Amino acid sequence: MAASGIGMAIVELDGRWREVNPAAERLLGRDASELAGRQVFEVIHRDDVEAAREALEGLVQGRSEVIDAPRRYLHRDGEVVWVHTNAAALRDASGQPQLLVVQLRDISRERQAQAVLQADATDRAAALDVSNQHLQMFADSVAHDLRAPLRSIESFSAMLDQRIGESLDPTSRDHLDRIRAAATRMSGLLSALGELSHATRAELKPGPVDLTLLAEWAVAELREAEPERDAEVRIAPGLAAHGDERLLKLAIAQLLSNAWKFSRQRDRVFIEVVGGPGADGVRLTVRDAGCGFDMRYAHKLFQPFQRLHGADEGAGHGLGLAIAQRVVERHGGRMSAASEPGLGSTFHMDLPPPPDY
Repeated sequence: MAASGIGMAIVELDGRWREVNPAAERLLGRDASELAGRQVFEVIHRDDVEAAREALEGLVQGRSEVIDAPRRYLHRDGEVVWVHTNAAALRDASGQPQLLVVQLRDISRERQAQAVLQADATDRAAALDVSNQHLQMFADSVAHDLRAPLRSIESFSAMLDQRIGESLDPTSRDHLDRIRAAATRMSGLLSALGELSHATRAELKPGPVDLTLLAEWAVAELREAEPERDAEVRIAPGLAAHGDERLLKLAIAQLLSNAWKFSRQRDRVFIEVVGGPGADGVRLTVRDAGCGFDMRYAHKLFQPFQRLHGADEGAGHGLGLAIAQRVVERHGGRMSAASEPGLGSTFHMDLPPPPDY
């Protein structure tokens, strides 16, 4: 929280601030000591208090899983600050909520940009481009600032392991391994966030794409990363589409990585990539014989940070399928999935037909 450039807070179930980070202090113009123990609703604009209270009660009582909404907050100087609020409950082993984790992102500039767009339609493209550039610069800055301390954690923990690793007792060894594993996960998360940003904002450069070649490329990277895995991967020849080759490579790589990870509990990985032209365009299908998932939770599949499995079953940062869907949607297509627990999963990537020339 202290290192994040985005406002973050821990909130009690009754709506009292418990802890806020420096970014949230700057956002609200109030010290953490001043906020601690006070109601969140005291710094929310009176016109938004009722909606905020209902959202908090719904989260605590289990009617909703997250809060994801813009709210007007009050800065100490009286200025109204538009804040996009994301919140989720921290739960104990029995599933009972204990605390709320809240992210506060200042969207005042975006709101101002929207007002400009509504007031003057002729400036719409320019204002939106400026807003996107600001958001991208902010995201890049946060990622850069987080990588520096992360590299220090990784390098110094590795040096510590080399120097005294053999002399550590089992408890100390476990602590050091946890530090290194957490740093590795954080590094992967930052890389995935960069890929999600790229999938969302990169300029499309459409053209003929060899999907078979892209799938073979992605599988080769998976095999190189884990050469000890026993894997059978069947990729149909002649799979082709029309789109941006770099982004489609990214989407296919995420689908195959997903199939590879969730086959971790199998003695042998089996993945099949098939497809071809259809009446509505081109379909690429990726099947695996992994652990599968319950279709009751299929609506969560393509949402960022939503995980249907635990880390022991192969779950990662929760961004892979979101990245794939962004790419497909930008091409005018759609993603769908079918699965059964214990029997594997099937993902379909439907792309529109090539344009007529």
